[in-house]
Amino acid sequence: MKTLRVLSMAAAMVLCVSACKSTKTEQTESHEGKTLVLYYSQTGATRSVAEELQRQLGCDIDSIVAVNPYDGDYGQTIARWMQEKQDSIKVDIRPVSSNLDEYDTIFLGFPIWGGTYALPVASFLDENTLEGKKVVTFATFGSGGIENATLDVAVALPAADVTEGYGVRNARIDNASGEIKRYLIENGYIEGDIEPLIEFSEPMEVSDKEASVFHAACDNYQFPLGTPVSVASRQVQGGIEYVYTVKSSAPDGSETNSIIYVLDPEEGAPEFTRVVRE
Repeated sequence: MKTLRVLSMAAAMVLCVSACKSTKTEQTESHEGKTLVLYYSQTGATRSVAEELQRQLGCDIDSIVAVNPYDGDYGQTIARWMQEKQDSIKVDIRPVSSNLDEYDTIFLGFPIWGGTYALPVASFLDENTLEGKKVVTFATFGSGGIENATLDVAVALPAADVTEGYGVRNARIDNASGEIKRYLIENGYIEGDIEPLIEFSEPMEVSDKEASVFHAACDNYQFPLGTPVSVASRQVQGGIEYVYTVKSSAPDGSETNSIIYVLDPEEGAPEFTRVVRE
């Protein structure tokens, strides 16, 4: 079925891929070379994820800072971003405090704006090749976008080894600590024991119960997320995780597909954890 092929391709895609002075701490022995967590944060959400990464990795941390900060509300920030994009304005940033030559691995974090990394990060990438370094992205977002943003980072840094890292919705920042721990252990950045996740079931038509879970998780989001047409699921600690194939309308009116992950906990209301757009 076409829907199942869309789900398989999207799932494969998912599986691939204020100023802060540099803080020195002891490097984690389980990770080779020297690591830096480097981030841009406008509201503080990305900073909180960066600080948790730095704490668990036991590495250094630094920030990208815009000379003219984005200090308005959401609407003002989007309006400024759209104008800067339209006029091809490069956002001026302050020099990074750290000597990037000292690091083998850089965790590069940012909020998702317009489906990719924020403009101050674009300026940083214009000014630094990070040649020969491993660059691991991490991001905060309203619904999703780390997949496409990571591809864009790879295009901007052809001489670096870019890989997709941890992403989290702003609404779920309180869950970041445990999820970051799992990500770092699964990918060999720190040592530890975690229970492996089981595979998702085969995609099937959406039942009335699964539809109600989807709508409970997604209907209150500020933008329409579409209609689920198939679903797979798996048991996770504390609940059930669903992955829905969803049909929706693009801005030009054409039909588009996306993948939406939903967590239905044993206690509390269902919530979507990310959207992977076609």
